[in-house]
Amino acid sequence: MRRRHRHRLLRPLVAFAAVTGIFATATPDADSTPLEGTSAASATTTVFYYTKTKNWPATYLHYAPDGGSWTTAPGVRMETACTDWVKETVDLGSAAGLQATFSNGSGTWDNNGGTNYALGTGTVTVKDGVVAHSDPCADTGTGTGNQATVYYSTATSGWSTANLHYAPTGGSWTTVPGVGMESACTGWWKRTVDLGTATTLQAAFNNGNGVWDNNNGGDYALGSGTTTVKDRTVTAGVGDPCAAQAPDTQAPTTPTGVTASATGTSVVVSWKPATDDTAVTKYQLTRTGGTEGTVVTDVGSTVWSDTGLAEKTTYTYTVKAVDAAGNTSPASSAAPVTTGEKAPAPAAGTPLGTDPRKDPIYFVLTARFYDGDTSNDRGGSQDVTSGNAANNDPMFRGDFKGLVDKLDYIKALGFSAVWITPVVLNRSDYDYHGYHGYDFYKVDPRLESAGASYQDLINAAHAKDMKIYQDVVYNHSSRWGAKGLFTPTVYGVRDTQWSWYYDEKNAGFDYDGLTVEPKSGKSYYNGDLWSTAEPSGNTCLNWGKPTGGKSPEGYTLYNCQWPSPTSGMFPKAYYHQCWIGNWEGEDSRSCWLHEDLADFNTENATVQNYLIGAYDKYIDMGVDGFRVDTAVHIPRVTWNRRFLPAIHDRVTQRFGADAAKNFFVFGEVGAFVNDKWNRGSVNHSAQFFTWKERKEYSADDEKAAIEQYDYEEQLGTGNQPTSANAFLNGNSYHTPDRSQFSGMNIIDMRMHMNFGDAQNAYNNGKDSDDSVNDATYNVVYVDSHDYGPNKSSTRYSGGTDAWAENMALMWTFRGIPTLYYGSEIEFQKGKQIDCGPTCPLAGTGRAYYGDHLAGGVTASDFGTVASASGEVATTLAQPPVKHLQRLNRIRRAIPALQSGQYSTDGITGSMAFKRRYTSGSTDSFALVTVTGGATYTGIPNGTYTDAVTGDVKTVSGGTLSVAAPGKGNLRVYVLNGPGKIGADGPYLK
Repeated sequence: MRRRHRHRLLRPLVAFAAVTGIFATATPDADSTPLEGTSAASATTTVFYYTKTKNWPATYLHYAPDGGSWTTAPGVRMETACTDWVKETVDLGSAAGLQATFSNGSGTWDNNGGTNYALGTGTVTVKDGVVAHSDPCADTGTGTGNQATVYYSTATSGWSTANLHYAPTGGSWTTVPGVGMESACTGWWKRTVDLGTATTLQAAFNNGNGVWDNNNGGDYALGSGTTTVKDRTVTAGVGDPCAAQAPDTQAPTTPTGVTASATGTSVVVSWKPATDDTAVTKYQLTRTGGTEGTVVTDVGSTVWSDTGLAEKTTYTYTVKAVDAAGNTSPASSAAPVTTGEKAPAPAAGTPLGTDPRKDPIYFVLTARFYDGDTSNDRGGSQDVTSGNAANNDPMFRGDFKGLVDKLDYIKALGFSAVWITPVVLNRSDYDYHGYHGYDFYKVDPRLESAGASYQDLINAAHAKDMKIYQDVVYNHSSRWGAKGLFTPTVYGVRDTQWSWYYDEKNAGFDYDGLTVEPKSGKSYYNGDLWSTAEPSGNTCLNWGKPTGGKSPEGYTLYNCQWPSPTSGMFPKAYYHQCWIGNWEGEDSRSCWLHEDLADFNTENATVQNYLIGAYDKYIDMGVDGFRVDTAVHIPRVTWNRRFLPAIHDRVTQRFGADAAKNFFVFGEVGAFVNDKWNRGSVNHSAQFFTWKERKEYSADDEKAAIEQYDYEEQLGTGNQPTSANAFLNGNSYHTPDRSQFSGMNIIDMRMHMNFGDAQNAYNNGKDSDDSVNDATYNVVYVDSHDYGPNKSSTRYSGGTDAWAENMALMWTFRGIPTLYYGSEIEFQKGKQIDCGPTCPLAGTGRAYYGDHLAGGVTASDFGTVASASGEVATTLAQPPVKHLQRLNRIRRAIPALQSGQYSTDGITGSMAFKRRYTSGSTDSFALVTVTGGATYTGIPNGTYTDAVTGDVKTVSGGTLSVAAPGKGNLRVYVLNGPGKIGADGPYLK
């Protein structure tokens, strides 16, 4: 779904909205709360405003005390306080704060992102959008006594301002929060203070808004002279940390341990890291041999994958280390290698083409599952800021080779289908998940390796009778558009502020996600897109000029700095032009969901053809189905007219009608509520997307989308089609009527939202089944890469017994059971699923799983381990895994549990039902109770055997009673059944 993500909002500030200078009412923030020791009735506030950034000839304060009236615009003129600062003292009366904004008195305003400043009492500073509490003009350190010059580093804390709260030894403390420090250089703040006759001082630091550096509970002890404080380390007498440093003339050490290994015509070169007195910034890899001559490549890591070489040719590699000053080490020892024959491209696969209800699904984020090839690992621009670098955990870590290597693990769990995240080339600064598609016709090379392409994965899975379901996105591209359709040019300022965000300009570069920019040591992100020259025909206003605002980091913002729906950088024909306002309104299908998700105009024929052509490529490769991301954000009429028929027709053309019938398409319709119809809106309810249209609309797709929306909303929830396809007729299975099926099945959001408790999920799930074309195809899961139950932001943590109960329900009730990777061992339970680059992936629900898979594993069948060694053997021995394996074996042996219709008629019991599937010579009838006891009346007479215990019951009067098996347990009595399946475990016993 939308990668909700993940990123700081770098959206340009909105324009000032009111002639009077009053913004829409702002919610007071922490700054409007009086500081400790300040009374809410202190009567006055002295407001200091920083003028250097604005460079206005005069500054006016326009304000209103809380509960009072606004001054007449533009307000009162502020007086000079000290260099770069003006001030005004406001009488608040009994008010506890004020709302304020600032202007130059001539119509130019500080718009503060479209909201008023909420200011408290006492002394308040406003500097470049940051509110703090100190007097910037106090204590300038010009006395005749002893002085202390203090430098404080905020590089780690990320504070946008700093205050020094201090007391000379024997003297009094400054008033909280102390005196404001001045920016000295990037990451450093400075203040010189008078000590009088004292030679030392006690000190603490804060950000002016209540956040303190508490130095592990003790004040800092500082001396006179110059002192630096960085990461709680005090260093005296070191001089100015911002002073120009002596030139670096020391070269790094020579790289050692260089090895080169060949696979076909690809070579992987690796070496041990070099060291330097400052830091190694890159390596120079030199290749000689073949007809290409000498080739020098800059590499940001200690592994390089060299591909497309000549067959049976000897190449030699050497490596040099380079530091930031350009000092270069001697070349390493040479590593020769001889390539082999070029491996033939793998043949296109053929989908397995069987009933998808037979195949439980294992869902993986490919980049986070298992790392089979370290040479394609990439951290991206957020590697350090996210904390991933400190954990040696690049966002792009797992790959297809790792997935191929561990298919037997997935098979040993009992799964016969693998749902993988999108495979197309992505483009954003944090795009490991795959939902920021850029080149929809190219597989992301950060996932592929020699001998482990996407085609190799599909073929390897099919060889094990396992399906591959590819996650696909039709709703949006990356922020940078879609290659081959439209890519915007943006304005970039690669100064010290934005060098982390904008790569160095490289006009001849073709973005591939893998190539590393030499100077930054990171993968290229946007260096081929930005320009300092305004393109002809541009419609983005004030191109490249400062907006007057700052980013959350305090960086200068520029107009047209990055693409957005309202920036004028995207053509209306291909992309929608608005931000979403109402998630359950029509605009949710015609506006951007997020700044990194540029919303396709899917009603445009060119866009439709672009997407259809792209996904035809993957159909041709033999994938077995598509999981459709953000399906609800495209009108159903567009799905039914264009995309779903195109999928069906392509599969039919390539592989035949039977394959098309079982090509499994299941959509994510994000209806995150507990009612049957999503807030009463049929257009935004999951089951709505399983139906064909009931009337004709305009030939124009854009008009048709509006017509359909209005028509269905007016019909309302009571006039929607219903279906008996999931329900038994008494005890009899009946042929389902699929004539009105749209071609899209759905993820069961209703059950998902209610899986905090299995009983609740069961009750809510079956309540919606009459409105789904055929609920036996619903994809059912407890949590995912987006949400846990009840729209929780954390992975499910209800306990092992509850997990066992959830799985017992999912594996026996209608629908297709699906498990998010790692849930088989309660991996990362209770952890936040996604926090973007604001925290390390290792601490989230998207953590790397490979450590649990180290070692070897071979599956002899689905749910059966032939051999396992190393850590993966420990993983497979966990109690939830044993439970899962047996559930999969039971489900696989009983057709009624896979494809059967169900009924609760004549049954007493909380989670108890009967299921039947009849086809040809197959007639499978099962009685299921999850957790509680149950009595079944009016059932066929005969011999029933429990697949869990092997217990046999003979029914002669149409009634069968079952005692409660207990939480996490289960009873499955099958008419003329196969008997006990598998051995007793921690739950199924």
